[in-house]
Amino acid sequence: MTTTTVPTNIAHYLDAAGPFVARVDEAADWIDAERQMPPDLAGDMADAGFFRLLLPRDLGGAQLAHPDFLQILEQFAAADASVAWCLNQNNVFATSAARMPVDTAHLIWGEPRAVVTNGPPTRSCLATPVEGGYRLNGRWNLSSGSDHATWIAALSPVAQGGQNGATASDQGPRILLMPKPEVNIVDLWHTAGLRGTGSFSFDVDDRFIAEERTYIQDGPAWADGPLYQIPRTLLFATGFATVALGVARKSLEIAIGVGQSRMPYRSGVLLRDQQTTQRTMGEAHAQQSSARAFLKEAHGRLWDSACSKGTLTIDERIQLRVAATHAIRTSAQVVDAAYTLCGASGIFQSNPIQRRFQDMHVITQHVQGHYVHYETAGQFLMGLEPQGVF
Repeated sequence: MTTTTVPTNIAHYLDAAGPFVARVDEAADWIDAERQMPPDLAGDMADAGFFRLLLPRDLGGAQLAHPDFLQILEQFAAADASVAWCLNQNNVFATSAARMPVDTAHLIWGEPRAVVTNGPPTRSCLATPVEGGYRLNGRWNLSSGSDHATWIAALSPVAQGGQNGATASDQGPRILLMPKPEVNIVDLWHTAGLRGTGSFSFDVDDRFIAEERTYIQDGPAWADGPLYQIPRTLLFATGFATVALGVARKSLEIAIGVGQSRMPYRSGVLLRDQQTTQRTMGEAHAQQSSARAFLKEAHGRLWDSACSKGTLTIDERIQLRVAATHAIRTSAQVVDAAYTLCGASGIFQSNPIQRRFQDMHVITQHVQGHYVHYETAGQFLMGLEPQGVF
Protein backbone atom coordinates (compact mmCIF):
# COMPACT_ATOMS: atom_id res chain seq x y z
CA MET A 1 0.00 0.00 0.00
CA THR A 2 1.13 3.54 -0.62
CA THR A 3 1.74 5.77 2.36
CA THR A 4 -0.82 8.51 2.96
CA THR A 5 0.49 12.05 3.26
CA VAL A 6 -1.17 14.67 5.43
CA PRO A 7 -0.55 18.35 6.19
CA THR A 8 2.09 18.99 8.85
CA ASN A 9 1.24 22.48 10.13
CA ILE A 10 -0.79 23.20 13.24
CA ALA A 11 -2.82 26.01 11.64
CA HIS A 12 -4.38 23.53 9.23
CA TYR A 13 -5.54 21.22 12.02
CA LEU A 14 -6.81 24.00 14.25
CA ASP A 15 -8.98 25.20 11.37
CA ALA A 16 -10.08 21.68 10.48
CA ALA A 17 -10.88 20.76 14.09
CA GLY A 18 -13.77 23.22 14.44
CA PRO A 19 -16.27 21.39 12.18
CA PHE A 20 -15.29 18.04 13.66
CA VAL A 21 -15.72 19.34 17.22
CA ALA A 22 -19.20 20.55 16.26
CA ARG A 23 -20.06 17.11 14.87
CA VAL A 24 -18.76 15.44 18.02
CA ASP A 25 -20.82 17.78 20.20
CA GLU A 26 -23.94 17.03 18.17
CA ALA A 27 -23.34 13.27 18.36
CA ALA A 28 -22.34 13.19 22.05
CA ASP A 29 -25.49 11.43 23.28
CA TRP A 30 -25.22 8.82 20.52
CA ILE A 31 -21.54 8.28 21.33
CA ASP A 32 -22.37 7.70 24.98
CA ALA A 33 -25.32 5.40 24.26
CA GLU A 34 -23.63 3.33 21.54
CA ARG A 35 -20.22 3.28 23.28
CA GLN A 36 -18.29 4.23 20.18
CA MET A 37 -17.66 7.06 17.75
CA PRO A 38 -20.08 7.13 14.80
CA PRO A 39 -18.30 5.16 12.05
CA ASP A 40 -18.74 7.94 9.50
CA LEU A 41 -17.28 10.49 11.91
CA ALA A 42 -14.32 8.27 12.83
CA GLY A 43 -13.67 7.61 9.14
CA ASP A 44 -13.84 11.27 8.20
CA MET A 45 -11.48 12.20 11.05
CA ALA A 46 -9.06 9.51 9.90
CA ASP A 47 -9.23 10.80 6.34
CA ALA A 48 -8.44 14.30 7.63
CA GLY A 49 -5.35 13.01 9.43
CA PHE A 50 -6.59 13.33 13.01
CA PHE A 51 -5.25 9.88 13.93
CA ARG A 52 -1.83 10.68 12.39
CA LEU A 53 -1.03 13.84 14.33
CA LEU A 54 1.98 12.35 16.17
CA LEU A 55 2.96 9.78 13.56
CA PRO A 56 6.43 10.21 11.95
CA ARG A 57 6.36 12.12 8.66
CA ASP A 58 8.22 9.24 7.00
CA LEU A 59 5.03 7.20 7.52
CA GLY A 60 2.68 9.89 6.24
CA GLY A 61 2.09 11.49 9.63
CA ALA A 62 1.90 15.12 10.66
CA GLN A 63 4.51 14.68 13.43
CA LEU A 64 3.16 17.78 15.18
CA ALA A 65 4.97 19.37 18.08
CA HIS A 66 3.39 17.94 21.21
CA PRO A 67 2.26 21.35 22.58
CA ASP A 68 0.40 21.89 19.30
CA PHE A 69 -1.27 18.50 19.57
CA LEU A 70 -2.52 19.41 23.05
CA GLN A 71 -4.27 22.50 21.65
CA ILE A 72 -6.30 20.28 19.34
CA LEU A 73 -7.03 17.78 22.10
CA GLU A 74 -8.41 20.44 24.43
CA GLN A 75 -10.94 21.52 21.79
CA PHE A 76 -12.31 18.00 21.45
CA ALA A 77 -12.35 17.47 25.23
CA ALA A 78 -14.85 20.29 25.67
CA ALA A 79 -17.25 18.55 23.28
CA ASP A 80 -16.83 14.95 24.44
CA ALA A 81 -14.27 13.36 26.73
CA SER A 82 -14.54 9.94 25.07
CA VAL A 83 -13.59 11.19 21.62
CA ALA A 84 -10.75 13.26 23.06
CA TRP A 85 -9.58 10.24 25.06
CA CYS A 86 -9.42 8.09 21.92
CA LEU A 87 -7.59 10.84 20.03
CA ASN A 88 -4.95 10.92 22.74
CA GLN A 89 -4.73 7.15 23.14
CA ASN A 90 -4.51 6.38 19.44
CA ASN A 91 -2.19 9.25 18.53
CA VAL A 92 0.23 8.69 21.40
CA PHE A 93 0.43 5.01 20.59
CA ALA A 94 1.28 5.99 17.00
CA THR A 95 4.58 7.38 18.30
CA SER A 96 5.53 3.73 18.85
CA ALA A 97 5.77 3.40 15.09
CA ALA A 98 9.22 4.94 15.47
CA ARG A 99 10.30 1.82 17.39
CA MET A 100 8.70 -0.83 15.20
CA PRO A 101 10.46 -2.54 12.32
CA VAL A 102 10.23 0.02 9.51
CA ASP A 103 8.54 -2.34 7.04
CA THR A 104 5.89 -3.27 9.61
CA ALA A 105 5.19 0.39 10.37
CA HIS A 106 4.75 1.08 6.64
CA LEU A 107 2.44 -1.93 6.34
CA ILE A 108 0.18 -0.69 9.14
CA TRP A 109 0.07 3.01 8.30
CA GLY A 110 0.03 2.42 4.58
CA GLU A 111 -3.71 2.02 5.13
CA PRO A 112 -5.16 5.57 5.04
CA ARG A 113 -7.55 4.93 7.95
CA ALA A 114 -5.06 3.03 10.09
CA VAL A 115 -5.53 3.19 13.87
CA VAL A 116 -3.74 0.97 16.38
CA THR A 117 -5.32 0.30 19.75
CA ASN A 118 -3.64 -1.29 22.74
CA GLY A 119 -4.40 -2.23 26.32
CA PRO A 120 -2.58 -3.47 29.42
CA PRO A 121 -2.06 -7.23 29.70
CA THR A 122 -3.64 -9.44 32.33
CA ARG A 123 -1.73 -12.16 34.17
CA SER A 124 -2.78 -14.69 31.55
CA CYS A 125 -0.69 -13.05 28.83
CA LEU A 126 2.44 -14.75 27.58
CA ALA A 127 4.47 -14.77 24.36
CA THR A 128 6.45 -17.98 23.86
CA PRO A 129 9.44 -17.84 21.49
CA VAL A 130 9.22 -20.25 18.57
CA GLU A 131 11.08 -20.46 15.29
CA GLY A 132 10.48 -17.25 13.37
CA GLY A 133 8.46 -15.49 16.03
CA TYR A 134 6.17 -16.09 19.02
CA ARG A 135 3.05 -17.96 20.10
CA LEU A 136 0.80 -15.52 21.88
CA ASN A 137 -1.93 -16.23 24.44
CA GLY A 138 -3.92 -14.11 26.87
CA ARG A 139 -6.43 -11.34 27.44
CA TRP A 140 -5.87 -7.61 27.28
CA ASN A 141 -8.29 -4.98 28.64
CA LEU A 142 -9.12 -1.30 28.20
CA SER A 143 -8.31 -0.99 24.50
CA SER A 144 -9.70 2.45 23.72
CA GLY A 145 -11.01 3.01 20.21
CA SER A 146 -11.48 -0.68 19.49
CA ASP A 147 -14.35 -0.07 17.08
CA HIS A 148 -12.46 2.21 14.71
CA ALA A 149 -9.06 0.49 15.15
CA THR A 150 -7.54 -1.52 12.31
CA TRP A 151 -4.61 -3.13 14.21
CA ILE A 152 -4.15 -4.41 17.74
CA ALA A 153 -0.98 -4.06 19.82
CA ALA A 154 -0.49 -6.58 22.64
CA LEU A 155 2.14 -5.94 25.28
CA SER A 156 3.27 -9.26 26.73
CA PRO A 157 5.96 -10.81 28.89
CA VAL A 158 8.14 -13.29 27.03
CA ALA A 159 8.62 -16.87 28.22
CA GLN A 160 12.17 -18.01 28.89
CA GLY A 161 13.20 -20.28 26.06
CA GLY A 162 10.64 -21.81 23.75
CA GLN A 163 9.83 -24.61 21.35
CA ASN A 164 12.57 -26.21 19.27
CA GLY A 165 15.20 -24.53 21.39
CA ALA A 166 14.18 -21.05 20.21
CA THR A 167 14.98 -18.19 22.56
CA ALA A 168 13.99 -14.56 22.54
CA SER A 169 16.68 -12.03 21.67
CA ASP A 170 15.45 -9.99 24.62
CA GLN A 171 13.51 -11.58 27.48
CA GLY A 172 11.82 -8.35 28.51
CA PRO A 173 8.24 -7.46 27.51
CA ARG A 174 7.49 -7.10 23.82
CA ILE A 175 4.66 -5.59 21.82
CA LEU A 176 3.14 -7.93 19.26
CA LEU A 177 1.06 -6.54 16.39
CA MET A 178 -1.98 -8.12 14.74
CA PRO A 179 -4.70 -7.01 12.32
CA LYS A 180 -7.91 -6.64 14.33
CA PRO A 181 -9.65 -9.65 12.70
CA GLU A 182 -6.97 -11.89 14.26
CA VAL A 183 -8.15 -11.21 17.82
CA ASN A 184 -11.41 -11.91 19.61
CA ILE A 185 -12.99 -8.68 20.84
CA VAL A 186 -14.64 -9.12 24.25
CA ASP A 187 -17.24 -6.60 25.45
CA LEU A 188 -16.53 -5.93 29.11
CA TRP A 189 -16.85 -2.15 28.76
CA HIS A 190 -19.98 -1.49 30.82
CA THR A 191 -19.18 1.71 32.71
CA ALA A 192 -20.82 4.89 33.92
CA GLY A 193 -18.36 7.22 32.19
CA LEU A 194 -16.10 7.44 29.12
CA ARG A 195 -18.50 4.96 27.56
CA GLY A 196 -17.86 6.28 24.07
CA THR A 197 -14.21 5.20 24.16
CA GLY A 198 -15.30 1.63 23.41
CA SER A 199 -12.44 0.39 25.58
CA PHE A 200 -13.16 -3.28 24.98
CA SER A 201 -10.98 -6.26 25.84
CA PHE A 202 -9.49 -8.77 23.42
CA ASP A 203 -8.40 -12.41 23.62
CA VAL A 204 -5.65 -14.16 21.68
CA ASP A 205 -5.52 -17.96 21.58
CA ASP A 206 -2.22 -19.53 20.51
CA ARG A 207 -1.71 -17.05 17.67
CA PHE A 208 1.62 -17.11 15.81
CA ILE A 209 3.16 -13.65 15.46
CA ALA A 210 6.16 -13.30 13.16
CA GLU A 211 9.27 -11.73 14.67
CA GLU A 212 9.06 -8.73 12.32
CA ARG A 213 5.67 -7.82 13.78
CA THR A 214 7.08 -7.46 17.28
CA TYR A 215 9.35 -4.98 19.00
CA ILE A 216 10.64 -3.91 22.40
CA GLN A 217 8.37 -1.11 23.57
CA ASP A 218 11.21 1.00 25.01
CA GLY A 219 13.71 0.25 22.28
CA PRO A 220 15.58 2.93 20.32
CA ALA A 221 13.62 5.10 17.89
CA TRP A 222 14.60 5.18 14.22
CA ALA A 223 12.69 8.46 13.64
CA ASP A 224 14.24 11.79 14.51
CA GLY A 225 12.57 14.51 16.56
CA PRO A 226 11.92 15.55 20.16
CA LEU A 227 8.54 13.80 20.18
CA TYR A 228 10.26 10.42 20.23
CA GLN A 229 12.62 11.33 23.06
CA ILE A 230 9.80 11.67 25.61
CA PRO A 231 8.68 8.55 27.54
CA ARG A 232 5.37 7.42 26.15
CA THR A 233 3.84 7.27 29.63
CA LEU A 234 4.39 11.03 29.97
CA LEU A 235 2.81 11.67 26.57
CA PHE A 236 -0.23 9.69 27.70
CA ALA A 237 -0.31 11.46 31.06
CA THR A 238 -0.12 14.96 29.59
CA GLY A 239 -2.82 14.21 27.05
CA PHE A 240 -5.24 12.65 29.52
CA ALA A 241 -4.65 15.56 31.91
CA THR A 242 -5.50 17.92 29.06
CA VAL A 243 -8.72 16.01 28.47
CA ALA A 244 -9.58 16.34 32.17
CA LEU A 245 -8.93 20.08 32.12
CA GLY A 246 -11.14 20.45 29.05
CA VAL A 247 -13.95 18.59 30.79
CA ALA A 248 -13.55 20.82 33.86
CA ARG A 249 -13.67 24.04 31.85
CA LYS A 250 -16.78 22.94 29.96
CA SER A 251 -18.43 21.92 33.25
CA LEU A 252 -17.94 25.43 34.60
CA GLU A 253 -19.53 26.85 31.46
CA ILE A 254 -22.52 24.57 31.95
CA ALA A 255 -22.85 25.63 35.58
CA ILE A 256 -22.71 29.30 34.58
CA GLY A 257 -25.57 28.71 32.15
CA VAL A 258 -27.62 26.96 34.82
CA GLY A 259 -26.89 29.74 37.31
CA GLN A 260 -28.30 32.35 34.98
CA SER A 261 -31.70 30.67 34.84
CA ARG A 262 -32.09 28.44 37.90
CA MET A 263 -33.78 29.67 41.06
CA PRO A 264 -33.26 27.23 43.94
CA TYR A 265 -36.36 26.07 45.77
CA ARG A 266 -37.78 28.72 48.14
CA SER A 267 -34.86 31.05 47.61
CA GLY A 268 -36.51 33.68 45.43
CA VAL A 269 -33.06 34.53 44.03
CA LEU A 270 -31.31 33.32 40.91
CA LEU A 271 -28.43 30.97 41.58
CA ARG A 272 -25.96 33.41 40.03
CA ASP A 273 -26.90 36.12 42.52
CA GLN A 274 -26.08 34.06 45.59
CA GLN A 275 -22.76 34.74 47.26
CA THR A 276 -22.13 31.04 47.80
CA THR A 277 -22.43 30.46 44.06
CA GLN A 278 -20.16 33.37 43.24
CA ARG A 279 -17.48 32.19 45.65
CA THR A 280 -17.68 28.59 44.45
CA MET A 281 -17.38 29.66 40.84
CA GLY A 282 -14.42 31.92 41.56
CA GLU A 283 -12.58 29.21 43.47
CA ALA A 284 -13.28 26.58 40.81
CA HIS A 285 -12.06 28.91 38.07
CA ALA A 286 -8.84 29.52 40.01
CA GLN A 287 -8.34 25.78 40.56
CA GLN A 288 -8.77 24.89 36.90
CA SER A 289 -6.63 27.78 35.69
CA SER A 290 -3.85 27.05 38.18
CA ALA A 291 -3.73 23.35 37.36
CA ARG A 292 -3.66 24.15 33.65
CA ALA A 293 -0.83 26.64 34.15
CA PHE A 294 1.21 24.12 36.17
CA LEU A 295 0.76 21.48 33.48
CA LYS A 296 1.66 23.91 30.71
CA GLU A 297 4.78 25.12 32.55
CA ALA A 298 6.04 21.61 33.37
CA HIS A 299 5.30 20.34 29.89
CA GLY A 300 6.91 23.39 28.32
CA ARG A 301 10.16 22.87 30.24
CA LEU A 302 10.33 19.23 29.27
CA TRP A 303 9.49 19.94 25.61
CA ASP A 304 12.14 22.66 25.41
CA SER A 305 14.77 20.24 26.72
CA ALA A 306 13.69 17.55 24.27
CA CYS A 307 14.00 20.07 21.41
CA SER A 308 17.27 21.71 22.45
CA LYS A 309 19.17 18.85 24.07
CA GLY A 310 17.46 15.64 23.09
CA THR A 311 17.62 14.51 26.71
CA LEU A 312 15.41 14.99 29.76
CA THR A 313 16.36 15.41 33.40
CA ILE A 314 14.72 13.45 36.19
CA ASP A 315 13.46 16.73 37.62
CA GLU A 316 11.71 17.61 34.33
CA ARG A 317 10.12 14.20 34.05
CA ILE A 318 8.88 14.12 37.63
CA GLN A 319 7.56 17.68 37.44
CA LEU A 320 5.46 16.73 34.42
CA ARG A 321 4.32 13.52 36.08
CA VAL A 322 3.02 15.34 39.16
CA ALA A 323 1.58 18.23 37.11
CA ALA A 324 -0.45 15.78 35.01
CA THR A 325 -1.71 13.93 38.06
CA HIS A 326 -2.57 17.20 39.79
CA ALA A 327 -4.48 18.40 36.73
CA ILE A 328 -6.62 15.26 36.75
CA ARG A 329 -7.31 15.33 40.50
CA THR A 330 -8.01 19.08 40.51
CA SER A 331 -10.29 18.80 37.48
CA ALA A 332 -12.41 16.33 39.41
CA GLN A 333 -12.83 18.87 42.20
CA VAL A 334 -13.86 21.52 39.67
CA VAL A 335 -16.40 19.22 38.02
CA ASP A 336 -17.80 18.28 41.42
CA ALA A 337 -18.27 21.97 42.24
CA ALA A 338 -20.04 22.59 38.93
CA TYR A 339 -22.22 19.51 39.42
CA THR A 340 -23.22 20.66 42.90
CA LEU A 341 -24.16 24.11 41.62
CA CYS A 342 -26.51 22.53 39.09
CA GLY A 343 -28.55 21.06 41.95
CA ALA A 344 -31.25 18.49 41.33
CA SER A 345 -31.31 19.28 37.60
CA GLY A 346 -27.79 17.84 37.35
CA ILE A 347 -28.88 14.28 38.11
CA PHE A 348 -30.79 13.92 34.84
CA GLN A 349 -29.21 12.61 31.66
CA SER A 350 -30.71 15.58 29.82
CA ASN A 351 -28.32 17.90 31.66
CA PRO A 352 -24.89 17.81 29.97
CA ILE A 353 -23.22 18.14 33.38
CA GLN A 354 -24.25 14.56 34.17
CA ARG A 355 -22.10 13.05 31.42
CA ARG A 356 -19.13 15.25 32.38
CA PHE A 357 -19.50 14.19 36.01
CA GLN A 358 -19.48 10.51 35.07
CA ASP A 359 -16.63 10.88 32.57
CA MET A 360 -14.48 12.80 35.02
CA HIS A 361 -14.74 10.19 37.72
CA VAL A 362 -13.71 7.46 35.30
CA ILE A 363 -10.70 9.56 34.29
CA THR A 364 -9.58 9.80 37.93
CA GLN A 365 -9.49 5.99 38.12
CA HIS A 366 -6.97 5.73 35.29
CA VAL A 367 -3.40 4.97 36.34
CA GLN A 368 -2.29 8.42 35.17
CA GLY A 369 -4.44 10.02 37.85
CA HIS A 370 -3.45 7.84 40.81
CA TYR A 371 -2.29 9.51 44.02
CA VAL A 372 0.87 7.40 44.02
CA HIS A 373 2.44 9.87 41.59
CA TYR A 374 2.39 12.51 44.33
CA GLU A 375 4.52 10.10 46.37
CA THR A 376 7.04 9.88 43.53
CA ALA A 377 7.34 13.66 43.50
CA GLY A 378 7.61 13.78 47.28
CA GLN A 379 10.39 11.20 47.31
CA PHE A 380 12.37 13.20 44.77
CA LEU A 381 11.85 16.50 46.61
CA MET A 382 12.99 14.90 49.87
CA GLY A 383 16.23 13.71 48.30
CA LEU A 384 15.17 10.06 48.13
CA GLU A 385 15.38 7.74 45.14
CA PRO A 386 12.04 8.30 43.36
CA GLN A 387 9.92 5.22 42.72
CA GLY A 388 7.30 4.91 40.01
CA VAL A 389 6.92 5.39 36.28
CA PHE A 390 8.10 8.72 34.91
